Amino acid sequence: MNKKTTALLVSFLISCTLNAQSYISIHDKAIVVDTHNDILTTCFEKKYSFDQDLKGKTHSDLNRMRAGGIDVQVFSIWCDGLQQNPYAYANRQIDTLYAWVARNPSAMMMVKKPSELIQAVKQHKLAAMMGMEGGHMIENDINKLDSLYNRGVRYMTLTWNNSNPWATSAMEETTDSLLHQPKGLSEFGKRIVRRMNELGMIVDLSHVGEQTFWDAINTTTKPVIASHSCAYTLCPVFRNLKDDQIKAIGKNGGVIQLNFFSGFLDSNYQKKNDAFTARHKAERDSLLKARPEPYFADDYLYAKYKDEVQDIRAPFTLLFDHLAYIINLIGVDHVGLGSDFDGINSSPQQLDDVTCYPLITKELLNRGYSKKDIDKILGRNFIRVFKANMNK
Repeated sequence: MNKKTTALLVSFLISCTLNAQSYISIHDKAIVVDTHNDILTTCFEKKYSFDQDLKGKTHSDLNRMRAGGIDVQVFSIWCDGLQQNPYAYANRQIDTLYAWVARNPSAMMMVKKPSELIQAVKQHKLAAMMGMEGGHMIENDINKLDSLYNRGVRYMTLTWNNSNPWATSAMEETTDSLLHQPKGLSEFGKRIVRRMNELGMIVDLSHVGEQTFWDAINTTTKPVIASHSCAYTLCPVFRNLKDDQIKAIGKNGGVIQLNFFSGFLDSNYQKKNDAFTARHKAERDSLLKARPEPYFADDYLYAKYKDEVQDIRAPFTLLFDHLAYIINLIGVDHVGLGSDFDGINSSPQQLDDVTCYPLITKELLNRGYSKKDIDKILGRNFIRVFKANMNK
């Protein structure tokens, strides 16, 4: 090897080392916020504990979140529309999160206001927040909304896939399965939105139908979020946001937090997943006979046939294509991250679990985003909306 070749090699190695140090430093110094993770429900249902080592079982646990540099996690409180006593079920999940924090006071802190978020970050503790995924959990009682706010819930997704009596969902608006219920928010639904504004609870428009979206946007006086959604133009599924919706959130001052689910990122995912399901139809049918829950059957098959599932996952780059698309429409002040980890069975290539968050910062840097813009994407945008909703 001659001197010139040696010099070039040394220069290349130094450059690689500096770049690695640069993205790790940027990631470490940023306030990294994930606005939607379902580990709370997963642990509640499977009798796991967040402060255990859950590697190989889940996307998330306390130590892995810390390893991934996550500073603020909004834990999703979820149950489907068939759950009896959903308000009580939600409160039991809240109790679980409080128990985790109480057991780990040096590593976690419950956060209800922006000043507490900053305090947790300064003390190097995971700032634990809560978002309620589905308005059916207030059981049509505005007093229960107040109670959940007092317990620490800081956003509410107006619907999940199921509609409720005062708001219609994207799934049911799209499939026309509403029977006699009009699309959108009822007068009581608009009252709920106004009360959320009064309390300081962020209105979350992921999962909601288009008419509900527009009714909510035209009712709220505070910035909204879409806690875990992507761009419909790039991946036309009912859960993603159309261009006019994206622009409306930008005009409102809100933030769209990108979902990591392959099916919301990759327009080819459904075709690949359908082929996987067809290959294993007999086994899936057998599972459904034993336990008629599609989520259970699909999770079982995904865990069993990991090599096949790997090929179905969305390309890593598509997450950033959705990001760039939204930024092009409404600017960098209106995007963030809402992984949906532990609520999805397929994440993009490379994003295997919460420890992989620094790879996002690395890719943002490689794509030419400034440190200031990366800070906004990783968390500052959400913090701005959090503060704007809390100013009464």
